[in-house]
Amino acid sequence: MIESIYPSSEKSGLPPGSLVHIGEVIDTDISLSIIDYGKEKFESKKIDSIDEIIKHKNSQEMTWLIVEGLKNTETVERIGQVFGIHQLVLEDILNTNQRPKFEEYDDHLYIVLKCLLPAVDQFRVNYEQISLLVMNNFVVMFKEKQDTLFDPLQLRIKNSTGKFRGLGSDYLAYTILDYIVDQNFIILDSLDETVNSLEDRLLTDEPTKDMLRSIQRLKREIISIRRYVSPVRELLTEMLRSESYLINENTHIFLRDVSDHTLRVIESIESYRDVLTGLLDIYMSSASNKMNEIMKVLTVFTSIFIPLTFIAGIYGMNFEYMPELHWKWAYPLTWASFLVIPLILFFFFKRKKWL
Repeated sequence: MIESIYPSSEKSGLPPGSLVHIGEVIDTDISLSIIDYGKEKFESKKIDSIDEIIKHKNSQEMTWLIVEGLKNTETVERIGQVFGIHQLVLEDILNTNQRPKFEEYDDHLYIVLKCLLPAVDQFRVNYEQISLLVMNNFVVMFKEKQDTLFDPLQLRIKNSTGKFRGLGSDYLAYTILDYIVDQNFIILDSLDETVNSLEDRLLTDEPTKDMLRSIQRLKREIISIRRYVSPVRELLTEMLRSESYLINENTHIFLRDVSDHTLRVIESIESYRDVLTGLLDIYMSSASNKMNEIMKVLTVFTSIFIPLTFIAGIYGMNFEYMPELHWKWAYPLTWASFLVIPLILFFFFKRKKWL
Protein backbone atom coordinates (compact mmCIF):
# COMPACT_ATOMS: atom_id res chain seq x y z
CA MET A 1 0.00 0.00 0.00
CA ILE A 2 1.46 3.36 -1.07
CA GLU A 3 0.23 6.28 0.99
CA SER A 4 2.50 9.07 -0.19
CA ILE A 5 0.99 12.20 -1.71
CA TYR A 6 2.06 12.23 -5.37
CA PRO A 7 1.70 14.92 -8.01
CA SER A 8 0.31 13.50 -11.24
CA SER A 9 3.69 13.47 -12.98
CA GLU A 10 5.27 11.28 -10.29
CA LYS A 11 2.67 8.55 -10.75
CA SER A 12 4.15 7.61 -14.10
CA GLY A 13 5.36 4.04 -14.06
CA LEU A 14 3.15 2.83 -11.22
CA PRO A 15 0.87 -0.11 -12.06
CA PRO A 16 -2.81 0.60 -12.88
CA GLY A 17 -4.99 0.76 -9.80
CA SER A 18 -2.23 1.98 -7.47
CA LEU A 19 -3.98 3.77 -4.64
CA VAL A 20 -2.14 7.04 -4.10
CA HIS A 21 -3.55 10.43 -3.36
CA ILE A 22 -3.04 12.87 -6.24
CA GLY A 23 -3.44 16.59 -5.63
CA GLU A 24 -3.36 18.97 -2.71
CA VAL A 25 -4.26 17.58 0.71
CA ILE A 26 -7.02 19.89 1.94
CA ASP A 27 -7.87 17.95 5.09
CA THR A 28 -5.46 15.53 6.79
CA ASP A 29 -8.17 13.96 8.96
CA ILE A 30 -10.84 11.58 7.74
CA SER A 31 -14.45 11.55 8.87
CA LEU A 32 -17.13 8.95 8.19
CA SER A 33 -20.83 9.74 8.49
CA ILE A 34 -23.90 7.67 7.71
CA ILE A 35 -27.38 8.92 6.97
CA ASP A 36 -29.94 6.13 7.02
CA TYR A 37 -33.48 7.02 6.03
CA GLY A 38 -36.78 5.64 4.84
CA LYS A 39 -40.40 6.79 4.75
CA GLU A 40 -40.72 6.53 8.51
CA LYS A 41 -37.09 6.75 9.58
CA PHE A 42 -34.18 9.17 9.64
CA GLU A 43 -30.89 8.54 11.40
CA SER A 44 -27.64 10.48 11.07
CA LYS A 45 -24.48 9.54 12.92
CA LYS A 46 -20.70 9.51 12.82
CA ILE A 47 -18.98 6.13 12.61
CA ASP A 48 -15.49 5.07 13.60
CA SER A 49 -15.10 1.83 11.67
CA ILE A 50 -15.78 0.60 8.15
CA ASP A 51 -17.25 -2.55 9.70
CA GLU A 52 -20.27 -0.49 10.83
CA ILE A 53 -21.12 0.05 7.17
CA ILE A 54 -21.57 -3.65 6.46
CA LYS A 55 -24.85 -3.95 8.35
CA HIS A 56 -26.31 -1.20 6.12
CA LYS A 57 -25.08 -2.78 2.90
CA ASN A 58 -28.14 -4.91 2.16
CA SER A 59 -30.67 -2.71 3.95
CA GLN A 60 -33.95 -2.01 2.17
CA GLU A 61 -33.77 1.59 3.36
CA MET A 62 -31.63 4.26 1.77
CA THR A 63 -28.12 4.78 3.14
CA TRP A 64 -25.87 7.72 2.37
CA LEU A 65 -22.24 7.28 3.44
CA ILE A 66 -20.15 10.47 3.48
CA VAL A 67 -16.36 10.09 3.48
CA GLU A 68 -14.58 13.39 4.18
CA GLY A 69 -10.83 13.48 3.65
CA LEU A 70 -8.90 11.33 1.15
CA LYS A 71 -5.40 11.16 2.59
CA ASN A 72 -5.95 7.77 4.23
CA THR A 73 -5.93 5.46 1.22
CA GLU A 74 -6.52 2.41 3.39
CA THR A 75 -10.01 3.64 4.25
CA VAL A 76 -10.85 4.15 0.58
CA GLU A 77 -9.48 0.72 -0.27
CA ARG A 78 -11.46 -0.91 2.54
CA ILE A 79 -14.69 0.71 1.34
CA GLY A 80 -13.90 -0.57 -2.15
CA GLN A 81 -13.48 -4.09 -0.79
CA VAL A 82 -16.79 -3.94 1.09
CA PHE A 83 -18.73 -2.96 -2.03
CA GLY A 84 -16.63 -4.73 -4.65
CA ILE A 85 -15.45 -1.54 -6.37
CA HIS A 86 -12.80 -1.89 -9.07
CA GLN A 87 -9.31 -0.64 -8.21
CA LEU A 88 -9.33 1.76 -11.18
CA VAL A 89 -12.42 3.49 -9.78
CA LEU A 90 -10.75 3.80 -6.37
CA GLU A 91 -7.68 5.19 -8.12
CA ASP A 92 -9.85 7.85 -9.78
CA ILE A 93 -11.46 8.75 -6.46
CA LEU A 94 -8.04 9.45 -4.95
CA ASN A 95 -6.97 11.53 -7.96
CA THR A 96 -8.43 14.97 -7.22
CA ASN A 97 -7.49 16.31 -10.66
CA GLN A 98 -10.26 14.36 -12.38
CA ARG A 99 -12.31 15.75 -15.23
CA PRO A 100 -16.07 15.45 -14.49
CA LYS A 101 -17.29 12.13 -15.85
CA PHE A 102 -19.82 9.31 -15.53
CA GLU A 103 -18.95 5.62 -15.64
CA GLU A 104 -21.38 2.72 -15.63
CA TYR A 105 -20.66 -0.68 -14.12
CA ASP A 106 -22.76 -3.80 -13.58
CA ASP A 107 -23.78 -3.09 -9.99
CA HIS A 108 -22.81 0.54 -9.42
CA LEU A 109 -22.36 3.92 -11.08
CA TYR A 110 -19.37 6.22 -10.65
CA ILE A 111 -19.81 10.00 -10.89
CA VAL A 112 -17.12 12.60 -10.28
CA LEU A 113 -17.30 16.38 -10.59
CA LYS A 114 -16.01 19.56 -9.00
CA CYS A 115 -17.98 21.64 -6.52
CA LEU A 116 -17.22 25.35 -6.96
CA LEU A 117 -17.10 27.42 -3.78
CA PRO A 118 -16.59 31.21 -3.62
CA ALA A 119 -13.85 32.69 -1.45
CA VAL A 120 -14.82 35.13 1.29
CA ASP A 121 -12.57 38.13 0.65
CA GLN A 122 -12.56 38.59 -3.14
CA PHE A 123 -13.75 36.81 -6.25
CA ARG A 124 -11.77 33.62 -6.23
CA VAL A 125 -13.08 30.10 -6.70
CA ASN A 126 -12.15 27.17 -4.49
CA TYR A 127 -12.63 23.69 -5.91
CA GLU A 128 -13.56 20.51 -4.09
CA GLN A 129 -13.83 17.20 -5.91
CA ILE A 130 -16.94 15.17 -5.17
CA SER A 131 -17.03 11.49 -6.12
CA LEU A 132 -20.19 9.40 -5.94
CA LEU A 133 -20.66 5.66 -5.96
CA VAL A 134 -24.33 4.95 -6.66
CA MET A 135 -25.56 1.45 -5.78
CA ASN A 136 -28.89 -0.13 -5.01
CA ASN A 137 -30.23 1.76 -1.96
CA PHE A 138 -26.71 2.99 -1.17
CA VAL A 139 -24.75 6.11 -2.14
CA VAL A 140 -21.14 6.69 -1.09
CA MET A 141 -19.82 10.24 -1.39
CA PHE A 142 -16.11 11.03 -1.18
CA LYS A 143 -15.12 14.61 -0.34
CA GLU A 144 -11.72 16.23 0.02
CA LYS A 145 -12.40 17.93 3.35
CA GLN A 146 -14.74 18.21 6.29
CA ASP A 147 -17.20 21.07 5.97
CA THR A 148 -20.88 21.94 6.22
CA LEU A 149 -21.45 22.13 2.49
CA PHE A 150 -24.15 19.46 2.35
CA ASP A 151 -25.82 20.27 5.68
CA PRO A 152 -28.80 21.95 3.94
CA LEU A 153 -29.33 18.81 1.87
CA GLN A 154 -29.19 16.62 4.95
CA LEU A 155 -31.71 18.91 6.64
CA ARG A 156 -33.97 18.63 3.61
CA ILE A 157 -33.93 14.83 3.88
CA LYS A 158 -34.61 15.02 7.60
CA ASN A 159 -37.59 17.36 7.15
CA SER A 160 -38.99 15.46 4.17
CA THR A 161 -42.24 13.68 5.01
CA GLY A 162 -42.86 11.63 1.91
CA LYS A 163 -41.60 11.74 -1.66
CA PHE A 164 -37.88 12.22 -1.05
CA ARG A 165 -37.57 9.41 1.48
CA GLY A 166 -39.54 7.04 -0.71
CA LEU A 167 -37.27 7.34 -3.73
CA GLY A 168 -34.08 5.41 -4.47
CA SER A 169 -30.37 6.05 -4.75
CA ASP A 170 -30.69 7.56 -8.24
CA TYR A 171 -32.88 10.35 -6.84
CA LEU A 172 -30.38 11.02 -4.03
CA ALA A 173 -27.59 11.17 -6.63
CA TYR A 174 -29.68 13.61 -8.69
CA THR A 175 -30.29 15.75 -5.60
CA ILE A 176 -26.56 15.90 -4.87
CA LEU A 177 -25.79 16.80 -8.49
CA ASP A 178 -28.49 19.45 -8.51
CA TYR A 179 -27.15 20.94 -5.29
CA ILE A 180 -23.59 21.07 -6.65
CA VAL A 181 -24.68 22.65 -9.95
CA ASP A 182 -26.80 25.24 -8.14
CA GLN A 183 -23.69 26.31 -6.21
CA ASN A 184 -22.46 27.64 -9.53
CA PHE A 185 -25.17 30.30 -9.52
CA ILE A 186 -23.67 31.70 -6.32
CA ILE A 187 -20.36 31.91 -8.16
CA LEU A 188 -22.06 33.67 -11.09
CA ASP A 189 -23.68 36.24 -8.78
CA SER A 190 -20.31 37.02 -7.26
CA LEU A 191 -18.71 37.15 -10.71
CA ASP A 192 -21.42 39.50 -11.99
CA GLU A 193 -20.84 41.89 -9.10
CA THR A 194 -17.07 41.83 -9.60
CA VAL A 195 -17.26 42.36 -13.37
CA ASN A 196 -19.76 45.22 -13.06
CA SER A 197 -17.60 46.93 -10.44
CA LEU A 198 -14.53 46.56 -12.65
CA GLU A 199 -16.43 47.87 -15.66
CA ASP A 200 -17.58 50.97 -13.74
CA ARG A 201 -14.03 51.65 -12.59
CA LEU A 202 -12.68 51.23 -16.09
CA LEU A 203 -15.23 53.61 -17.62
CA THR A 204 -14.93 56.33 -14.96
CA ASP A 205 -11.27 56.21 -13.88
CA GLU A 206 -8.01 56.22 -15.76
CA PRO A 207 -6.73 52.73 -16.60
CA THR A 208 -4.21 51.36 -14.13
CA LYS A 209 -2.05 48.26 -13.92
CA ASP A 210 -4.24 47.06 -11.05
CA MET A 211 -7.24 47.03 -13.42
CA LEU A 212 -5.26 45.03 -15.98
CA ARG A 213 -4.24 42.51 -13.33
CA SER A 214 -7.87 42.20 -12.21
CA ILE A 215 -9.06 41.55 -15.77
CA GLN A 216 -6.38 38.93 -16.39
CA ARG A 217 -7.10 37.22 -13.04
CA LEU A 218 -10.83 37.05 -13.80
CA LYS A 219 -10.15 35.64 -17.26
CA ARG A 220 -8.03 32.88 -15.72
CA GLU A 221 -10.74 32.12 -13.16
CA ILE A 222 -13.37 31.89 -15.89
CA ILE A 223 -11.21 29.54 -17.94
CA SER A 224 -10.81 27.32 -14.88
CA ILE A 225 -14.56 27.44 -14.10
CA ARG A 226 -15.44 26.57 -17.68
CA ARG A 227 -13.04 23.62 -17.65
CA TYR A 228 -14.86 22.05 -14.71
CA VAL A 229 -18.44 23.06 -15.57
CA SER A 230 -18.64 22.30 -19.29
CA PRO A 231 -18.11 18.50 -18.95
CA VAL A 232 -20.98 18.28 -16.43
CA ARG A 233 -23.54 18.59 -19.24
CA GLU A 234 -21.86 15.72 -21.05
CA LEU A 235 -21.91 13.75 -17.78
CA LEU A 236 -25.67 14.29 -17.43
CA THR A 237 -26.27 13.36 -21.07
CA GLU A 238 -24.50 10.05 -20.51
CA MET A 239 -26.62 9.43 -17.43
CA LEU A 240 -29.78 10.06 -19.45
CA ARG A 241 -28.59 7.60 -22.10
CA SER A 242 -27.65 4.97 -19.55
CA GLU A 243 -29.64 1.77 -19.53
CA SER A 244 -28.55 0.85 -16.01
CA TYR A 245 -31.26 -0.47 -13.74
CA LEU A 246 -29.91 1.91 -11.08
CA ILE A 247 -31.34 4.95 -12.92
CA ASN A 248 -35.11 4.93 -12.88
CA GLU A 249 -36.83 6.39 -15.92
CA ASN A 250 -38.82 8.70 -13.64
CA THR A 251 -35.55 10.33 -12.59
CA HIS A 252 -34.77 11.39 -16.18
CA ILE A 253 -36.96 14.49 -15.97
CA PHE A 254 -34.98 15.67 -12.94
CA LEU A 255 -31.65 14.98 -14.64
CA ARG A 256 -32.81 16.99 -17.66
CA ASP A 257 -33.57 19.88 -15.32
CA VAL A 258 -30.02 19.75 -13.92
CA SER A 259 -28.72 19.64 -17.50
CA ASP A 260 -30.69 22.82 -18.28
CA HIS A 261 -29.20 24.51 -15.22
CA THR A 262 -25.74 23.49 -16.35
CA LEU A 263 -26.39 24.92 -19.81
CA ARG A 264 -27.46 28.22 -18.24
CA VAL A 265 -24.25 28.32 -16.21
CA ILE A 266 -22.11 27.56 -19.29
CA GLU A 267 -23.85 30.27 -21.33
CA SER A 268 -23.37 32.79 -18.51
CA ILE A 269 -19.69 31.91 -18.26
CA GLU A 270 -19.29 32.40 -22.01
CA SER A 271 -21.02 35.79 -21.83
CA TYR A 272 -18.79 36.93 -18.97
CA ARG A 273 -15.74 35.79 -20.91
CA ASP A 274 -16.89 37.98 -23.81
CA VAL A 275 -17.50 40.88 -21.42
CA LEU A 276 -13.98 40.56 -20.00
CA THR A 277 -12.54 40.42 -23.50
CA GLY A 278 -14.41 43.66 -24.20
CA LEU A 279 -13.12 45.20 -20.97
CA LEU A 280 -9.58 44.25 -21.96
CA ASP A 281 -10.12 45.98 -25.32
CA ILE A 282 -11.49 49.04 -23.49
CA TYR A 283 -8.47 49.03 -21.21
CA MET A 284 -6.07 48.87 -24.15
CA SER A 285 -7.98 51.62 -25.97
CA SER A 286 -8.05 53.82 -22.85
CA ALA A 287 -4.35 53.28 -22.26
CA SER A 288 -3.67 54.06 -25.92
CA ASN A 289 -5.83 57.19 -25.77
CA LYS A 290 -4.06 58.31 -22.62
CA MET A 291 -0.71 57.84 -24.35
CA ASN A 292 -1.98 59.73 -27.40
CA GLU A 293 -3.06 62.64 -25.19
CA ILE A 294 0.38 62.75 -23.59
CA MET A 295 2.08 62.58 -26.98
CA LYS A 296 -0.20 65.33 -28.30
CA VAL A 297 0.77 67.68 -25.46
CA LEU A 298 4.44 66.90 -25.88
CA THR A 299 4.18 67.43 -29.64
CA VAL A 300 2.50 70.82 -29.14
CA PHE A 301 5.23 71.94 -26.73
CA THR A 302 7.85 70.71 -29.16
CA SER A 303 6.17 72.68 -31.95
CA ILE A 304 6.18 75.81 -29.81
CA PHE A 305 9.89 75.56 -29.13
CA ILE A 306 10.92 74.74 -32.72
CA PRO A 307 10.88 78.45 -33.85
CA LEU A 308 12.82 79.44 -30.73
CA THR A 309 15.38 76.76 -31.43
CA PHE A 310 15.58 77.99 -35.01
CA ILE A 311 16.28 81.59 -33.91
CA ALA A 312 18.80 80.48 -31.29
CA GLY A 313 20.47 78.27 -33.89
CA ILE A 314 20.89 81.14 -36.36
CA TYR A 315 22.43 83.54 -33.89
CA GLY A 316 24.55 80.87 -32.36
CA MET A 317 26.58 80.56 -35.60
CA ASN A 318 30.00 82.20 -35.73
CA PHE A 319 29.57 84.26 -38.89
CA GLU A 320 31.55 87.50 -38.96
CA TYR A 321 29.07 89.59 -40.94
CA MET A 322 25.83 89.48 -38.94
CA PRO A 323 24.60 93.10 -38.81
CA GLU A 324 21.90 92.29 -36.21
CA LEU A 325 24.62 91.63 -33.66
CA HIS A 326 25.59 95.32 -33.73
CA TRP A 327 22.06 96.75 -33.39
CA LYS A 328 21.18 98.42 -30.14
CA TRP A 329 17.78 96.74 -29.86
CA ALA A 330 18.81 93.31 -31.24
CA TYR A 331 18.93 91.59 -27.85
CA PRO A 332 15.56 92.95 -26.60
CA LEU A 333 13.93 92.14 -29.95
CA THR A 334 15.24 88.60 -29.77
CA TRP A 335 13.71 88.16 -26.31
CA ALA A 336 10.49 89.70 -27.51
CA SER A 337 10.44 87.13 -30.33
CA PHE A 338 11.03 84.38 -27.76
CA LEU A 339 7.94 85.53 -25.86
CA VAL A 340 5.58 86.55 -28.66
CA ILE A 341 6.06 83.55 -30.96
CA PRO A 342 5.15 80.94 -28.27
CA LEU A 343 2.07 83.00 -27.27
CA ILE A 344 0.91 83.24 -30.87
CA LEU A 345 1.42 79.48 -31.38
CA PHE A 346 -0.28 78.67 -28.06
CA PHE A 347 -3.43 80.62 -28.94
CA PHE A 348 -3.37 79.18 -32.44
CA PHE A 349 -3.28 75.61 -31.09
CA LYS A 350 -5.96 76.50 -28.57
CA ARG A 351 -8.21 77.84 -31.30
CA LYS A 352 -7.70 74.68 -33.30
CA LYS A 353 -8.57 72.70 -30.13
CA TRP A 354 -5.31 70.87 -30.24
CA LEU A 355 -4.82 71.70 -26.56
